[in-house]
Amino acid sequence: MSYVDEVLKTVREKNASEPEFLQAVTEVMESLRAVVDANEDKYRKYGILERLVEPERIISFRVPWVDDQGNVRVNRGYRVEFNSAIGPYKGGLRFHPSVNQGILKFLGFEQVFKNSLTGLPIGGGKGGSDFDPKGKSDREVMAFCQSFMTELYRHIGADTDVPAGDIGVGAREIGFLFGQYKRITGLYEGVLTGKGLTYGGSLVRTEATGYGLVYILDEMLSHIGESLKGRRVVISGSGNVAIYACQKAQQLGAKVVTMSDSNGYIVDENGIDLDVVREIKEIKRGRIKEYIDRVPGASYHEGSRLVWSVACDIALPCATQNELDLESAKLLVQNGCTAVAEGANMPSTLEASAYFLEKGINYMPAKAANAGGVAVSALEMSQNSERLSWSFDEVDRMLKDIMKEIYRMTSEAAEKYGHKGNFVVGANIAGFEKVAEAMIAQGIC
Repeated sequence: MSYVDEVLKTVREKNASEPEFLQAVTEVMESLRAVVDANEDKYRKYGILERLVEPERIISFRVPWVDDQGNVRVNRGYRVEFNSAIGPYKGGLRFHPSVNQGILKFLGFEQVFKNSLTGLPIGGGKGGSDFDPKGKSDREVMAFCQSFMTELYRHIGADTDVPAGDIGVGAREIGFLFGQYKRITGLYEGVLTGKGLTYGGSLVRTEATGYGLVYILDEMLSHIGESLKGRRVVISGSGNVAIYACQKAQQLGAKVVTMSDSNGYIVDENGIDLDVVREIKEIKRGRIKEYIDRVPGASYHEGSRLVWSVACDIALPCATQNELDLESAKLLVQNGCTAVAEGANMPSTLEASAYFLEKGINYMPAKAANAGGVAVSALEMSQNSERLSWSFDEVDRMLKDIMKEIYRMTSEAAEKYGHKGNFVVGANIAGFEKVAEAMIAQGIC
């Protein structure tokens, strides 16, 4: 049995109740076969794969808080500190009812490779809670965030673990979390990223994941003599990533015709009016179906997964994990889609990913495509450490350069190991090699 198969067997036995984590590990390990086989003795000697799939630390805690009716509520909080070989743990906090340890392990594991690809000195981690901020008052969200940070603060720090936002954790939540950290510790440091611009945040951080997604997509297209200009784009989601992917795609000449939320999706054949979407989602915190009340000619359809039935040239899944299954992948290809770039974390199932590769679709996986957010988070950390604030254009230029470099590394790694054009293999190998070398250099720890 090969080294990869031995480790996969062990992981499946130990984590049978965590399907998302198993999916993420399986995809990475299958991609790494070529590089592991070529260096098996070295990687076995240092137990690289066994250590790579096991988090360095998992913190679990209760989060008691009081709602507006005076009732005591209790949620679960987590922080998965997965790998610190190349820097302090870095990864978002997710507040959503679906959050559990397995999902956070999958996200933390993916984050290790994504962060490595940025070329910046940051390790991988993830955290969050099964708390749902939807429908809660600002006071209730503040009460929860303060209770959450009252436990989390002892495990994080500017040079230890630097969380950011994710699903359910935006500027409001980051502000409440940072305020509580500062109150408890007496420290004004860059312990969280995604902060407001008045207290240490970075320009472009809000736009970074969506912009970065489109930058790497544009780079991928340019290498086959194509561009975004005039292309028809389907986007899922209507949160931060989807909104700014839509904005940048439109700026580069594409026509974005869909957006969605967990209930359904809208189609606007004239191109999405992003000002309307932002008012609904960012200001009113409403549902995407409200779009049709504002924009004549647009239509709303129940069932968010059916967004992939809309004909397009390019698909950008920006909602959540496993939103795009094999049936959806077949619909996209059947309807003329030639490129897919992932804005969400692991939005395509293993079967969908394999189908895209089999059909020759230009397919950029999440750990490369959505690395722009954490890249600018790392730039925010640098600005905090130096007490500097860079201009929008400076940060945007650095983000674009980082995404172009991720494309180069991913493409070259795939070709080096005999998988030219397979960016799944390329991204996993390019991210893995740097982390593995750092783990070997630091000994068994």
